[in-house]
Amino acid sequence: MRARVVYESMFGNTQEIAEAITEGLSAHLTVEIVEVGSAGDSLDGVDLLVVGGPTHAFSMSRPSTRKSAADDAPGGIVSKGPGIREWIAGLHPDGTPVATFDTRAEHPHLPGSAAHAALRRLRHRGARPVAGAKSFSVTGISGPLADGEADRAREWGDQLGLALT
Repeated sequence: MRARVVYESMFGNTQEIAEAITEGLSAHLTVEIVEVGSAGDSLDGVDLLVVGGPTHAFSMSRPSTRKSAADDAPGGIVSKGPGIREWIAGLHPDGTPVATFDTRAEHPHLPGSAAHAALRRLRHRGARPVAGAKSFSVTGISGPLADGEADRAREWGDQLGLALT
């Protein structure tokens, strides 16, 4: 079985979570990890799609929030093109099993979640959710990840992989 982890990341925190999820999944499945700008729209041969991005303004990023993040990142951002919002809009998952995750500021804990919004949009486009949306905490807007979050992501990936095998 094959899994694909597609992520959008501004400051590297969501990428780090995607890498940890990939590690957990790889104990059970063949896994490909792809930054959203390189993901393409084909899901041929994908038995599990895992999609994640940062929570911006209570949901998935938009061009304006990505620009704001880029302005706040003197070293540049990881995902320089369209985000998961735009990618999902062009996707035809046709029953593909899917799970979503996001990163979000730990303090203050604000409402809204990119993972919930992505899961809802993927479901409406025909994907089949196999897990609830999962959030991972960063200690501030640009991070770093809160203690233990990479381990928690690795465990979640392991659980997803076990559930499908």
